Amino acid sequence: MDRMAAMNTFVKVVEAGGFAAAGRKLKMSPSTVTEHIQSLEQRLGARLLNRSTRKISVTEVGKAYYERCLQILADADDADNVVQASQSTPRGKLNLNASVAIPPLLAPVIAEFTALYPEVSLNVTMSDRMLDIVEEGVDLAIRLLPVPESSLIVRTIGTYRLLLCGSPDYLAARSTPAVPGDLVHHNCLNFAASPWGGDWQFSSPDGEQRVAVSGNMESNSANALRLAAVHGQGLTLLPSFLVIDEVKSGRLVPVLTSFLRTQYPICAVYPHRHHLSAKVRSFLDLLTKHHRENPAWSDPCKDCTKEEIMLSGPPQIQLERAPMPWRNAAAG
Repeated sequence: MDRMAAMNTFVKVVEAGGFAAAGRKLKMSPSTVTEHIQSLEQRLGARLLNRSTRKISVTEVGKAYYERCLQILADADDADNVVQASQSTPRGKLNLNASVAIPPLLAPVIAEFTALYPEVSLNVTMSDRMLDIVEEGVDLAIRLLPVPESSLIVRTIGTYRLLLCGSPDYLAARSTPAVPGDLVHHNCLNFAASPWGGDWQFSSPDGEQRVAVSGNMESNSANALRLAAVHGQGLTLLPSFLVIDEVKSGRLVPVLTSFLRTQYPICAVYPHRHHLSAKVRSFLDLLTKHHRENPAWSDPCKDCTKEEIMLSGPPQIQLERAPMPWRNAAAG
């Protein structure tokens, strides 16, 4: 018989002054109350109550046991309240792991989250390797790359596109590629953690197309590739939200955008669907809300005019880029 249930029954019998009265409070039959008390006394090897046909009295050892039971039951209630409160109000530490490229998307969400929930502190680690989030104590992972099949819960919270970019000086010297196959004549700066390895993937009315690229730099840092492209080293293929400021300023020029229409998921990964803690649930809700209210996350270039993109480009680059349907392709 459940020990806590038996202890609770004993306390109610003492407080109610009888088995029948305790049974009414507990919604139990008197016989069930009797079974609980007998089971408790047998397990303890001690008599807790003296019974007569008219009343009961508590033995000396029963009085001491009653006081301890009150404390134990109160502590159990406190423990339940702590858990229930943590499920309803975000608090504690949120262990968050994210893809290396994703801080620009997370930063405004983290800032708002910590302002809304001051009882939560965040531990944020970056990795493009899919961790064993259960073993490593990660509450929530945010990934840009495909998530392997597993028992983990994967929730798509938004999408993003890829942009292929180079500096105006680089394109002036090497010419602007018109089709993906032209990339074999270019210095391509590749992301080392790409799921496609040394290939770049494009889409067109004729279907998917992969081009084996080569160049003098490969890195697991998207920021390193972005900066290398800004300094004229070559072309790089990166999430649009990482290069949009450079595109708007003219330091980078998007090319082959009509071949880059695929939207890729931004995925939240966590261990369990049920009994999700308030801190994880609230962060997920806020992240989803930010994406919904900021469509530029998935398609930032749709808010750029051609004039904005061309601000810093030399005339020959402007003429080559003007007919390119990248803005309509991104919006389509």
